[in-house]
Amino acid sequence: MKLAALAFSISLTLSTVTPAIADGEGSAIIGKVSISEQSYFELKQIHLTASQNSKLAVINVSLHNGGSSALKAIDYWIRLKNKAGSQFSARPLPSDKDKTSVAPGSSVDLTFYANVNENTQLQDLVVQFMNWDLNRPKFERMLGEVYVPAAYTDVTPPQEGSIFRVGETEVKASIKKLVSNKNEKYHVPAVYLTLENIGGNAVAIPAYMFSIRTPEGLLYPLEAKGIKDLAIKPKESKEIQLAGTIPVAVSSDQWELIITETAADLKINLPVAAFQLPAATLSPDGSIGKAYSFTSKSGVYSAEMNALYRLPWEDQDLLSADLALSNKGPDTLALPKLTGYFLLDDAVKIEASVVQTANVVGIASGSSLNLQMVGKIPYTSKYSRIKLVLQEKESDTVTTDVVEFSSQSEVQAIPFHSLDQTYTLADEGRKTGFKIRSLNRYASNTSSLVIAQVEATNLEKRYTVIPKPVAHFRSADGTVLPALVAEVTNKVSPNGAALLNVSAMLPKGFSTENMHLIIGESVTEGKLTESGGTPDSYVKPVAFMLPEVKTDVKNSLMNVDVYPYQISLYQIATMIENSTFTMKFNYEISREGYLETNVDGHKLVLVFEDGGGQKSFEKWFEMKDFDPVDGETPETGGTKLKLGKHENFKIQVTDADLLFKSSFLKQYKLSLYDEFQGQRKLLATQKADWFVTTD
Repeated sequence: MKLAALAFSISLTLSTVTPAIADGEGSAIIGKVSISEQSYFELKQIHLTASQNSKLAVINVSLHNGGSSALKAIDYWIRLKNKAGSQFSARPLPSDKDKTSVAPGSSVDLTFYANVNENTQLQDLVVQFMNWDLNRPKFERMLGEVYVPAAYTDVTPPQEGSIFRVGETEVKASIKKLVSNKNEKYHVPAVYLTLENIGGNAVAIPAYMFSIRTPEGLLYPLEAKGIKDLAIKPKESKEIQLAGTIPVAVSSDQWELIITETAADLKINLPVAAFQLPAATLSPDGSIGKAYSFTSKSGVYSAEMNALYRLPWEDQDLLSADLALSNKGPDTLALPKLTGYFLLDDAVKIEASVVQTANVVGIASGSSLNLQMVGKIPYTSKYSRIKLVLQEKESDTVTTDVVEFSSQSEVQAIPFHSLDQTYTLADEGRKTGFKIRSLNRYASNTSSLVIAQVEATNLEKRYTVIPKPVAHFRSADGTVLPALVAEVTNKVSPNGAALLNVSAMLPKGFSTENMHLIIGESVTEGKLTESGGTPDSYVKPVAFMLPEVKTDVKNSLMNVDVYPYQISLYQIATMIENSTFTMKFNYEISREGYLETNVDGHKLVLVFEDGGGQKSFEKWFEMKDFDPVDGETPETGGTKLKLGKHENFKIQVTDADLLFKSSFLKQYKLSLYDEFQGQRKLLATQKADWFVTTD
């Protein structure tokens, strides 16, 4: 009887959870489970974030060793279930794999993650703490379990701070303020986030991602200003600015700031912290989105600054203002001759060019014209206030200030488009829809190259040349890579499309995870760049989310996609005669619709490799030769691959030794590559027997 009572007492001791409060201003500890009289687990935080068709639960625990000998951390783990008893598989982060032992008098933080049902709420979850016990039937024992309290939230209130770890250093994050403006299309929020190093060592802030989450769960990415390569010393605080755009149709109430970090090896975004944002305040000057009238010899105009951007450009930055010039009168107005400049901190004058992107000669009654102003500054420039002064040119030597816009140092984030969204360039005479189609990566021994395919649709009612954009790739940590756009010079029919290949060289191993593509209208000497011209700046930027890199490789040479082409090689035969090796095959090349594109520099490479290592060679074909060209003769088909079905295409190689090796030839492999600028992407491979014709 005493033994039974003792066992009952021990069971109660092990399974009892004691809520605890973290020291300082951190969040309350959710629960505590004893391991022994001196050692215990703490459930510190649990987060839920949306994932594809499910939710991701991330559990932060701390293992405290108050004993006199080391604890083996690998002997302890957690299980996750809901109150209905459904179990969810909880796994430790790979980054915790080296945390195998806890020294006496110390603690270690561990993070686990699990996919849970889409309708799961935080308060549904139960965390069970386990360890190995060879005396139990399944060699395991539950130390205790913690039910997430009904009042628990993983969202920090507006006036409080949230403490999280960067490596072994604690960082406290808090919201200083939210400033939000609104124009015709977007809310333009700016979040001021303070990061304080409350640890004892300097810390480098990772490439966090920031988003605003609405009560409906919608996420809108924010661009971080000043976080790249940010290091914070002990007891030091740094402020970063987060800016973005949110459609005006979305309510501005109850926004939350979400901070996440990409776990590259898992390809998931792990929550770091969440904050309830305070009520927004309007920008002190209120100039963005407000109209100001001015009078010239031609009449009365209304000017409005929709947005102000700071954009990457080679070793400089561009200041680019998006303006709307409106005519609210009854008669059509001529276009005024405008110029202007930026003024930084009321001291530094930056000359600017006025760029007219629409092909019009006047402003009709009740309509408006979009103008851009662009100037250049060193990319290291810092300022606390910026003015844009719009001027009218009365003569070559006389100008008059007509409107002055002013703003704090913050600039707007580049408008962001998701994978399934089309960006419409609405300039009169140049209306074009842009949409991301795919992302491909090519590689060599020392470097790699990435190509984004952008489909551009002509939305005009006339044949026109698709505008050639300026493009940059921006990685998750803010690194900007200039990109080349293969220009399509042929005119495109109404509702017809062109395929733009946008490419950039990458260092070997450079991650494309969460990479964006930024495009803008190219400008040369204050005017939109003409065909064949070289841009010196750009305006009207827009950012696109990019899909994952395509990595699939076909195991046959039939129906191989090299968009917009599809290639098939079949009835492949090999033979050796008089020291000459001949490979013969039929092929078909088709094209999806008539899509204008520029494949200059792209080669289709056919690589032959004998399985026994007796023979290998490669043959390449220019993709630009696929399409028919006037003046070509039928004999051309003997050296180039062409659209359509073709039979008995031959490749011959002379090798005096091959005849004597023929008895050793068993099987060979053919591979197709897309090659560009010396970098290759494997498309398909197929194995076949020597001297046997394939299907």
